[in-house]
Amino acid sequence: MASMINIGRELPLFPMNAGIGPRSYVQNSSYQRGILDVAKPIIEEEIQKNLNITQAINHIHKSAEFQVFFNDVATNDFNTLFTSLPPNRIYHATGVPGDFQGRLFPESSLNFAYSSYALLWLTQVPEAVANSGSPAWNKGEILCTKTRKEVGDAYSDQYCKDMEAFLESRAVEMVGGGLMALLIPAVPQFWNSQTDYTIACDINLLGSCLMDLAKKGRLSEAKIDSFNIPFYLTTPQQLKGILERSHSFSIERIEILDNPGKYSVPSMNARAWIYRAPFEKLLTYHFGGEVIDELFDLFEKKLAASPVFCDPANDKSIVILAMLKRIANVHA
Repeated sequence: MASMINIGRELPLFPMNAGIGPRSYVQNSSYQRGILDVAKPIIEEEIQKNLNITQAINHIHKSAEFQVFFNDVATNDFNTLFTSLPPNRIYHATGVPGDFQGRLFPESSLNFAYSSYALLWLTQVPEAVANSGSPAWNKGEILCTKTRKEVGDAYSDQYCKDMEAFLESRAVEMVGGGLMALLIPAVPQFWNSQTDYTIACDINLLGSCLMDLAKKGRLSEAKIDSFNIPFYLTTPQQLKGILERSHSFSIERIEILDNPGKYSVPSMNARAWIYRAPFEKLLTYHFGGEVIDELFDLFEKKLAASPVFCDPANDKSIVILAMLKRIANVHA
């Protein structure tokens, strides 16, 4: 999983911290992994119901072969991915670098597709958000907030465009009757920002730490004003509307899941690293590496100082599991 900023021109892709060391994404993704145990039996049930391939997998023989494609951007750490696969796996594994909002595979070549914690990244920061002459200029912030409607609308519009492009691409690539499972981080339609928080609140708290560093003269406010994270958390209502507008997929099942992974983070230091692992390269590119340690030290202290952020029960972030079936004989 990697991030990309693109405002009128292509900029580098920023993968998560690579390898298996203490600063790697692998070692700092227990929050994300927590949802898998909840989602797995639901996905397996829908595969059994819709694809009828479970028996073939359990009784695999020479005439039944499975090819699994792993997709991420070209700068992703594919080496760590492939060394982590079980040596006695019963499938062939292939890496497919590329942008998942666009085409990746030949027409009608996929029976099953799966996306986990990827469909919150945008293809670009909305142009209006970075334009100082726009009502949607996100001055002093690094993500959309509940209080700035124009900013929220710009991010929302970009998310809808990207999701529609994702669905159109997969519609071409999937066979009729094929199944797709999407695990998408989201936020409830309504929650109390005085007593609760979400992933977006964590990121905006990180943004406030950047402003604190600017006040200390460690970096310029103009540098912050020109930085936004291409990251959006949808709501169940918005996502359902996008999926219902697709003429290529039927919604077989939608579940709103509470992520038990939020209870797996043992300290505020570990919590800070959950965000450092995916964002460090992106932040270093824009602000320089000399402020990164100081930034995340401050972030950790702010998390620890807040009774709201200290209690994982106050985390109202959710994950939407959407099971979609490719409608036969309908082109994107």
